Amino acid sequence: MKKGQRLWTREELILAINLYCKLPFGRLHRLNPEVIHLSELINRTPSSVAYKLVNFASLDPSLKARGIKGASNASKLDKIIWEEFYKNWEDLPYESEKLLAKIENKPIENISKIDLKNLPIGKSREKMIKVRVNQSFFRSSILASYNNTCCITGLSQSELLIAGHIKPWSEDEKNRLNPRNGIAINALHDKAFENGLITITPDYKIQVSNVLLKQKKTETLDKYFLQYQDKEIVLPSRFLPDVEFLKYHNEFRFQK
Repeated sequence: MKKGQRLWTREELILAINLYCKLPFGRLHRLNPEVIHLSELINRTPSSVAYKLVNFASLDPSLKARGIKGASNASKLDKIIWEEFYKNWEDLPYESEKLLAKIENKPIENISKIDLKNLPIGKSREKMIKVRVNQSFFRSSILASYNNTCCITGLSQSELLIAGHIKPWSEDEKNRLNPRNGIAINALHDKAFENGLITITPDYKIQVSNVLLKQKKTETLDKYFLQYQDKEIVLPSRFLPDVEFLKYHNEFRFQK
């Protein structure tokens, strides 16, 4: 460490990985207003924050699999925080959102942009707040990974996109918030995916169910489904869909 250089704290790293998850990969640089904002919150330079984000990229297995190395000098604590996040998507994202709300001096619902109307009171309310905060974080992470682009159609209008689950929310509690169990997808194809009318193979190609392929061909059917048969999805810049989750969807959800 250089003379006068200040070590990163656990809380600062948690805030940095929070931002890493929410930013499209191409925006992890010192001129990004969100990088600048975090640097001001934790009293560091934008370059220091940007470099830390790239350090986290070097630890991302999805990026490693694609030959993207990131920075090469991640610290021991960087690796510890990354592993904590990567193995516990239920608690660490929520902790990071609470830290961000605290340092911003704002209610967590404002940070996560969630509506708290009609929630129960007491412990049930606290539990629901955590669920909604985590869902908001999951959506932000998925849309950032796909650069706000539908993996099926290439549609790039975030208001029309859903952070869909590959393995359903109700069937895998441990991986509900794992970004490698998510895809950015428009509402129509999300419904089709959920009901097994389309799937994504382990080599990231779209397959259309025979339920649709055997129907009388129409312009609408071709436009919205048939044209995508065997085409590759738009891949995310990080958090590639986990092959095991895709295998599960192909075997147990897809209507062959």
